[in-house]
Amino acid sequence: MLEQYTGLDWLVFAIYGLVLLGSGWFFSRKSANSQDYFLGGNSMPVWVVAISVLATSQSAATFLGGPDQGYRGDFSYLSSNLGAFIAALFVSYFLIPRFYQLNVYTVYELLEKRFGAKAKQYSGLMYLFGRVFASGARLYMAAIAISMILFGDIAAMNVVIAVFIISSCGLLYTVYGGIRSVIYSDVLQCGIYVGAAMAVVYFLYAAIPADFSTILQALSDPGSGAESKLTFFHFDLDFSSKGVFNFWSVITGFVLLNIAAFGLDQDMTQRVLTCKNAKEGSKAMLYSVIMVIPVMLIFISIGLLLFIFYDRPDIMNNGLANAVVPSFKGESVTIFMYYVLNEIPAGVKALVTVGIIAAALSTLNSGLNSMSSVMVQDLYRPWLLRRKQKVNDLHFVKAGRIGMLVVALALSAMACLCYFWQQHSDMPLLQFALSVMVFSYSGLLGVYFTVLFTQRGNQKTVLAALLGGFMLTLFFQPYVMALILPKAWLFDLGFTWQLCIGSAAAFLICISGASQTEQTELVQDN
Repeated sequence: MLEQYTGLDWLVFAIYGLVLLGSGWFFSRKSANSQDYFLGGNSMPVWVVAISVLATSQSAATFLGGPDQGYRGDFSYLSSNLGAFIAALFVSYFLIPRFYQLNVYTVYELLEKRFGAKAKQYSGLMYLFGRVFASGARLYMAAIAISMILFGDIAAMNVVIAVFIISSCGLLYTVYGGIRSVIYSDVLQCGIYVGAAMAVVYFLYAAIPADFSTILQALSDPGSGAESKLTFFHFDLDFSSKGVFNFWSVITGFVLLNIAAFGLDQDMTQRVLTCKNAKEGSKAMLYSVIMVIPVMLIFISIGLLLFIFYDRPDIMNNGLANAVVPSFKGESVTIFMYYVLNEIPAGVKALVTVGIIAAALSTLNSGLNSMSSVMVQDLYRPWLLRRKQKVNDLHFVKAGRIGMLVVALALSAMACLCYFWQQHSDMPLLQFALSVMVFSYSGLLGVYFTVLFTQRGNQKTVLAALLGGFMLTLFFQPYVMALILPKAWLFDLGFTWQLCIGSAAAFLICISGASQTEQTELVQDN
């Protein structure tokens, strides 16, 4: 499909390539020590960190899935930001000050202060496990889109090439400069993919032969008895996967999901820890939550305009009787990808391609540095200390770069595995990518709530809570329940409610054990 690109498209690609090379060279200055490499010397500006957190929370899943949410649904996804705002306030008050007080490199060092080194390692491993699956799946989705646009198919080799292109760009961009280059890269990539989305909105709106008021009327009354697509809140109590964006889910499961994302996931929290102090870190987090609202509004608006473009022939005057079936050579695709592959004008096709790459890079770069920091600070450094090996601080900078390479290979392998896995599974990958971190978050939330609000728990119950939260979430998956339960007992539970139940169970497991102090006193008494 490369022949479908015009000279204007290739010019856009060339400009993006030059921007990547130039900014990568400018920001990737060598780090003086591990504190500079992993925390940016605690000198990053608030507004830069806020945009980086925003970009980290977005991904190719947002770029492709946001429009699909608008096309199939309404504005209710935006209501999840209410949960995000509540979560950001919680993290700013309870967690960020403690992270700065203890001068941690990773969020899991807080558990070491309470439960010992093993608890930190257990949590770090749980994070790495979940992040490989989540980031690998997101990398795969971006690679699928890039393969369709660049090569005109999703053959295995072309998908692998697309994975290699994205992961290589991310690794080369961040391996030398550390977290500082990651954060500035996020700002750049965020500007690019938001700009690409705005361009799509402009061209879509221009292609619809109706004024703004007519479009609003069509969205408020989509026909066939359907609810208005301009709805922001749903108050029906629906515990199934169809109800994950209702109000009750937003103020429960989404609050927990965002507490975990902002405060317990090194991928997000590491950016906040690069600020000068806890107050600035909290500001950056809150600003990012505010900024995500107009960004998501843009992506959902693309889906709403696509609904008019494809499902309202009376407005488009094209005589179509039925809505399109979005597919590509027999493979189901999102409505946005269908539009990109079939309708998008010259020049904008390259811009959208660049936007998808930029969204993928912003997430990939974040994962490379954060996962490497956990590997080095929570696993490798303690291992050296146990062996009583003395090394200088620059050794950990080199270890961090090697860690990034290992992470890039792991994520690429997972992305390639997802390709073959999807060919033999009926589970939608988009749903998997958006909810997979619940497996790790359930246990982590239970453990951290134990630390914040009780004096109980120990290393054994920390491990039991992490595994218990994971196993309970696994049980709720339809493909697992089908193997265990009779057909009459099967049920559909949305991932936000899975998180609520899993976190509560993990909390009860963690507090079931006596504290380290109580255990010591019992031993002394005996």
